[in-house]
Amino acid sequence: MNLKISRIIIGGVITIVLAGMLSSCAPQTETAPAADDYYSQQVEWTECGESLTCTTVAVPTDWSNLEGESISLSLVRHSPASGESQGALFVNPGGPGGSGVAFVRDGVTNAVDETLAAAYDIIGFDPRGVGESTPVTCTEDASGLDAFLYGIIPGVRGSEEWLNAKKATAQEFIDGCEMYTGELLQHLDTLSVAKDLDLMRAVVGEEKLNYLGYSYGTFIGMVYAQEFPQNVGYMVLDGAVDPSAEGAESPGQAAGFEMALGNWIEWCLEQTDCPFSGTPEEVAAQIATMLADLDENPLPASDGRLVGGDTFASGITSALYSPDTWPDLSDLFLGYLNGDVDPAIALADWYNGRYDDGTYVSNDTEAFLAIGCSDSPATEESTWAESAQMIIEAAPVLGPYFTYVDVLCSLWPSPPVFATAGMKPTGDEPIIIIGTTGDPSTPIEWAEGVVESLTDGRLITYSGEGHLAYNRGDSCVNTLVNDFFINDVVPPENSSC
Repeated sequence: MNLKISRIIIGGVITIVLAGMLSSCAPQTETAPAADDYYSQQVEWTECGESLTCTTVAVPTDWSNLEGESISLSLVRHSPASGESQGALFVNPGGPGGSGVAFVRDGVTNAVDETLAAAYDIIGFDPRGVGESTPVTCTEDASGLDAFLYGIIPGVRGSEEWLNAKKATAQEFIDGCEMYTGELLQHLDTLSVAKDLDLMRAVVGEEKLNYLGYSYGTFIGMVYAQEFPQNVGYMVLDGAVDPSAEGAESPGQAAGFEMALGNWIEWCLEQTDCPFSGTPEEVAAQIATMLADLDENPLPASDGRLVGGDTFASGITSALYSPDTWPDLSDLFLGYLNGDVDPAIALADWYNGRYDDGTYVSNDTEAFLAIGCSDSPATEESTWAESAQMIIEAAPVLGPYFTYVDVLCSLWPSPPVFATAGMKPTGDEPIIIIGTTGDPSTPIEWAEGVVESLTDGRLITYSGEGHLAYNRGDSCVNTLVNDFFINDVVPPENSSC
């Protein structure tokens, strides 16, 4: 399975929706003199694969203290085989916590289609705290991350016992982040990432930033466009996160996955090998019962880990990102009905980037959580129970596993950088937003909201299922995006595919 996804995490943890954010800092319109040393650094690209070159760039840990310590950012560049390029195009796969380096290095057509790869130098980068850049680390080893992601929280969901245990688990994780990450933990916000991106733009020799961001990567693009409107070149944002939307304790994303589950149920009932029968409503009720039973009595996987409702829900949602993985969801339920939860934990492992040997692909879980809490303010604890009820009403099956998501961020040791809803002016250059009608992770309403907030936003609406639209096989979307980047053809204000 190879999908571009916006992370949600379910399991003794939280689900973060990066919404309700706005930079409280004034727009930076020119490079401050004290930053000259950073902006004038010379980078050396070295071969690191076929058509690939790699480099690192130094950036300040704290952009408000340019004389302080620096960190390292990792970049990879794929160059056209022809040797002719229209310039650099930066890409980010989302997350937060997704590795742009792996995104491009593992195959440039993961990031863009062949037409765009033949026209531009495609640059993937690991944002601060992520992957091969100076990373955020929150556990001593993989077993600690296992305990955090797959541990069973005791007590009835939402009860005082359960909430206290969840807080204790969150605090242990935070203590590890502070111990193993140090000062960087306080500077993982997306505003700092946007400033890093402008520095990378400059040191690779680009006057303007050409950028393609997916999911959370759209938020990086939006913050960049607010902070550096004069430096925006061609920008396309697919699966937009709406900064003006309600925060994590709202039903938007839960309702999106509930919609996708309903679509899967209808598809499944048309298949000869569907593990269910009956009406869609009856199937949804059966799935809700499975989750509740696992909450009460977790079942062991073959490796000894227990699968409770949270991990089972994580397996379900991971398969709802794309119709390509809908058959895997059938296997999950068929396995459960036969007393086997290995398919469920396998999907959760894939989603969490966990190998069969117990190690993890990268630090994207730690980065996802740390960046989310660095950006997004937690709601007051007094509102959590009411918000939980609202979420469950909007998403009766999956909603319970999207509740109480602000526990970790409520304990975070530094205040968030983005504090209120809204957007600042983004400049005169058109910015292309792509929204998918059946997207469970970044609902189409978010894309519509973002377009309204941009100075010149152009919406491409893709009618289809799954998360994201570009480079997913639809020629209409691909043509509109490629013509924009390659031929300077701006789509109409409202395009449909």
